[in-house]
Amino acid sequence: MVADDDLGRQTTAQLQRGLRIAMVVVAGAILFGLGLLNLVRHLDDHDLPVVQLVAFAMLAAALAVVAAQVVLRRPWPVSHRVVVAVVLAACALSYLTLPGGRTSTEVDWIFGAANWVGLAVLLDRPLRTVVAFLVAHELLALANVVLLNDVSRNSLARFATGSVSVLGFPLCVAVVAAVLHRIGTAAATATRELERVRTAEAVAEAAHRRRAQRFADLAGTTVPLLEGLADRSLAPSDPAVQRRSAIEAARMRRLLAESDTVEDPLMHELRHCADIADRKGVEVELDARGRWPVPPVAVRRALTDAALTALATADSWARVTVVGDGDVVAVNVVADCVPGDGVAGDGVAVDDVAVDDVAVDGVAGDRGETGVRVETFSSGGTVWMEARWKPTAS
Repeated sequence: MVADDDLGRQTTAQLQRGLRIAMVVVAGAILFGLGLLNLVRHLDDHDLPVVQLVAFAMLAAALAVVAAQVVLRRPWPVSHRVVVAVVLAACALSYLTLPGGRTSTEVDWIFGAANWVGLAVLLDRPLRTVVAFLVAHELLALANVVLLNDVSRNSLARFATGSVSVLGFPLCVAVVAAVLHRIGTAAATATRELERVRTAEAVAEAAHRRRAQRFADLAGTTVPLLEGLADRSLAPSDPAVQRRSAIEAARMRRLLAESDTVEDPLMHELRHCADIADRKGVEVELDARGRWPVPPVAVRRALTDAALTALATADSWARVTVVGDGDVVAVNVVADCVPGDGVAGDGVAVDDVAVDDVAVDGVAGDRGETGVRVETFSSGGTVWMEARWKPTAS
């Protein structure tokens, strides 16, 4: 799935690309159509025709840079400022050799062409940048009228009339481009927000289903215990019943802790398991060494099962140590437990806990071969357990 920022950039880039293509076509049609036609038709009217040809070549080169950037979809080979400087330099060069009194006439071919080329260059720039360029273009033409020619009412009127289209039309296009850019940005933002809401709803719904399933699984062991206590078939004074009650209480506490948002969920759930033992007066020592990735919920449940059982059935003391090195995380438990009720008797027991595919808040679980391996050793009233999980395949 495309990231939120990438989605916004792609939407804006597609809109800008379409506008740039349209603007390159318009600018090319004006420059190579009307502009070139007026230049060729009135080339003999210029004192230095080669200068006008050079100015035309400069505009054509600037437009070619824009076209290449649009077609190849690559970053600008040169800065926007350099290309705009070339456009303004072409205007100044043309006006310096323009025949007197011919500004904003058909002889002044660059007056209605350079503005569109500059707009093609700056179309994706802020509106104030486009306005600054159009004003600079107008000032160059006005300077030619005022400084290099005899100022007359007719020349100023002709210049003002020509400026309506030379300045007004590109400015309208720039305003429309700015509005469309804002619309595209707003649409991308709305799309990201909609996607975020849909993802949050899907995650919440999936999490609710998983929690409901876990409550149902827990009810399979908790409800018979409560029913036995209610109908007096189980005696609260029975040590076995007390151990079962402690185990179920620890499982319930762990289930509630699974929904907490904490930096280290594994240690957080182990602390909740240890709280049950602490309430019984068991001296619990909880230690962590190294670093480890956050395991999925199903893996954490398998890792904490050994500690949960030992802590709930410990007689007077228990020590839990979590060790991780990035490639493996292990939960070690030593306690003075009574064999039975999930605690092995004398000897060694090894169990591979397979973990099916799970998806918790967007995190995928591991499959059977990368599940949790549990080893248990009991001797002389002391039980040692280790639950080990490797995040990556060996």
